[in-house]
Amino acid sequence: MSGMITKLTGVGVGPGDPELVTVKGVNALRDAAVVVVPVMDSGERGRAEATVLHYVDAAKVVRVVFALNEREDRARREAAWDAAGARVAELLREHGSVAFATIGDPNVYSTFTYLAQTITELVPGTDVVTVPGITAMQDLAARSGAVLTEGTEPLTLVPVTAGAAVLKEALEGPGTVVAYKFGRLAGEVATALRETGRTEDAVWGSALGLPEESIRPATELEEEGTSLPYLSTLIAPARRDGGRGGKL
Repeated sequence: MSGMITKLTGVGVGPGDPELVTVKGVNALRDAAVVVVPVMDSGERGRAEATVLHYVDAAKVVRVVFALNEREDRARREAAWDAAGARVAELLREHGSVAFATIGDPNVYSTFTYLAQTITELVPGTDVVTVPGITAMQDLAARSGAVLTEGTEPLTLVPVTAGAAVLKEALEGPGTVVAYKFGRLAGEVATALRETGRTEDAVWGSALGLPEESIRPATELEEEGTSLPYLSTLIAPARRDGGRGGKL
C-alpha cells in the first residue's frame, strides 16, 4: 500500500523468564500489527516465541527463519538473512507496523541488527526503533548473587564464538568479565579461567528463568566438557578485597 508509514520495532524480551519483559516491551508487542519471532530452520519454537506468547495471541505471531544454527556456511547464513529481510519487508508493506522479538536486548549480539540493516534498504523511510531488554548477564547476576561491577571497575563482555584466546585476554585484565555463547567451548573456558586464576568466584548459568534452569559454580566446568547449552553465560567477577566501596 503506497504512502503507508512503516515502523519496525526491535523488542528485547529478556533471557527467557516472561516476567522479565518490560512494560514498554509488552506494550510494543501488543501495539504492533504483527510480531515476528526468529526460528531456526529446524522449525522448533524458539525462546523468543515462547516468551512472546505470554503476552500476545498466537494468530499475531509470524515465524521467520534466520538459520540461527548455522555457524560455518556464511553464504547459507547470508541467504537466510536476505530471505528473512524480504519476508519482514513484505509484512511491513502489508501491515505497516512490525515488532521483532529478540531474546536479551536488541542491541546486544542480536539478529535484529542484521534485520534492521536489510529493512532500511528494502523499505526506505521505515522508522526503526528498539525497546531495551534484560540481558542474560543481568539475570544471572541477580539469580546467583554475583555483583557485576563496583566503583570504577570495568566490565568486559566477550562472545566466546570469537575464540577462547579473546576470553583469556579479557580475564587477564581488570574488572569483571562476562562470557556469552560458550557452551560448545566449555572445556576451553575452564582452562582460561584456571590459567588466569579466575575460577574460584566465577559462575555460569543457562536457561535462566525456565524449568531447565541451571546455575553452577565455574569450578564444575571441567566436568561438563562440551555438553552445555550453546547460550550459556559466565560471570567472572572482578578481584575484590572485600572492603565496602574500596574502588570508588
